[in-house]
Amino acid sequence: MSRSVRVVWDDGLVAYDFGPGHPLAPVRVELTMALARDLGVLDKVEQAGCSPAGDDELALVHDRAYIAAVRQVSATGRPDLSIGLGTADNPAFAGVHDAAALITGATLAAARAVWSGEAEHALNVAGGLHHAMPAAASGFCVYNDPAVAIAWLLSQGARRVAYVDVDVHHGDGVQAVFLDDPRVLTVSLHESPRTLFPGTGFPHETGAEGTSVNVALPAGTGDAGWLRAFHAVVPPLLREFQPDVLVTQQGCDSHALDPLADLMLSVDGQRRTYEALHALAHETAHGRWVATGGGGYELVRVVPRAWTHLIAEAAGSPLDPETATPGSWRELVDRRTGEVPPASMTDGRTAEFPDFADGYDPADAVDRAIVATRKAVFPYHGLDPQP
Repeated sequence: MSRSVRVVWDDGLVAYDFGPGHPLAPVRVELTMALARDLGVLDKVEQAGCSPAGDDELALVHDRAYIAAVRQVSATGRPDLSIGLGTADNPAFAGVHDAAALITGATLAAARAVWSGEAEHALNVAGGLHHAMPAAASGFCVYNDPAVAIAWLLSQGARRVAYVDVDVHHGDGVQAVFLDDPRVLTVSLHESPRTLFPGTGFPHETGAEGTSVNVALPAGTGDAGWLRAFHAVVPPLLREFQPDVLVTQQGCDSHALDPLADLMLSVDGQRRTYEALHALAHETAHGRWVATGGGGYELVRVVPRAWTHLIAEAAGSPLDPETATPGSWRELVDRRTGEVPPASMTDGRTAEFPDFADGYDPADAVDRAIVATRKAVFPYHGLDPQP
């Protein structure tokens, strides 16, 4: 299905490190790239390096005073609570600007490759820092690389960009940047803000012309409910919106093993999401797909497998879920973490789901969440909110 796929990587991306004990440990992306390499997935893609985003590029989204303040923290390592650096979520560290700017540069490199036609799909698994605000760090995120990439695409002439965020946490930073810009459709599927950070992402947050879309799912939602909600909301909106580019944030913290949230997906359910987004990129966005990583805090059993499946799907060579994880990779996991690695690329789930078009159950909390979203935004797009 894919003509060309680029994976953007630089070993310096692991320098985005908030220190021992912080959930966003860079070993997760190190193990992802190692697993993709050892399974031969990286042989099917082009790999390319990147350079840090410059201040003018960061300023497409972030206030220049904020960038200057991050640079000051970066130079000294001293906290600046006025910009959100120095908290438990966002510890200050020397070099933070350089590390965050490199992640943004990697996502920009992916966007440039896709917009120029050098690649049909491009990925930055170290990216997806969707909570950063124009003038503040938030939720482990210093610079908002997906938002910067979207703003850059608009500056290059993209008329419409769709952003789909499947992280368990609401993509609040990206929504905030484009809330009043009808050229950008932001769709976030996340655990209900009543039970999870950042406390936003209700269906009534519809933005300009219904282009902010939020599916707030109840804690405990598993593969069947999550996929039912995804297919009830995302494909109809993308088909109507017809973006020039699809940008996605592929946080895998919706997994049942993730320690920071309460959804119950499997790696198999997440893999089905990648299949759907890949197909939708071809159907609705001329094949142009920019994908980033995101959240994911089960560092060994979830993140590497999920994002290796993502890269393989984007490459048009999806992995058999029953594929064994290579011994070389399992040895690396033991050396780097001391944890027991998973033996295969599946959780043993079928990840089937009932189609919402077959009927709505008002007693089901997932169906109520679907209906709330469809009622809030579908009429803006000329779509029938009823199943």
